[in-house]
Amino acid sequence: MSEYGSFAQVCIPKFHGDYDHWSLVMENLLRSKEYWDVVREGFREPAPIEELSPADAKRLEGLKLKDLKSKYYLFSSIDRTILKTITNKKTTKELWDAMKLKFQGSARVQKA
Repeated sequence: MSEYGSFAQVCIPKFHGDYDHWSLVMENLLRSKEYWDVVREGFREPAPIEELSPADAKRLEGLKLKDLKSKYYLFSSIDRTILKTITNKKTTKELWDAMKLKFQGSARVQKA
């Protein structure tokens, strides 16, 4: 199997306006990939990176990679027109929170 074999086989759920359903499925996907912690907690880069211990620097690089991979999944699942309104978010957590703020409960509001 190629290096990208398992990555390419993932079926990424598309957002079609039902935030509650989409977030449930996306959370499950991100948990299965062990990326949910960067969505839930986020991460901050410490000011002087040069002063980090080698272990802390490695941990930070791991968090950055998780954030990039989880952002890829979110970018792939969100329609371009919606994505354009929230691409200024730097982290996956900020992106997730922006989607939540914008769309959570929108399906219930439309039904009422």
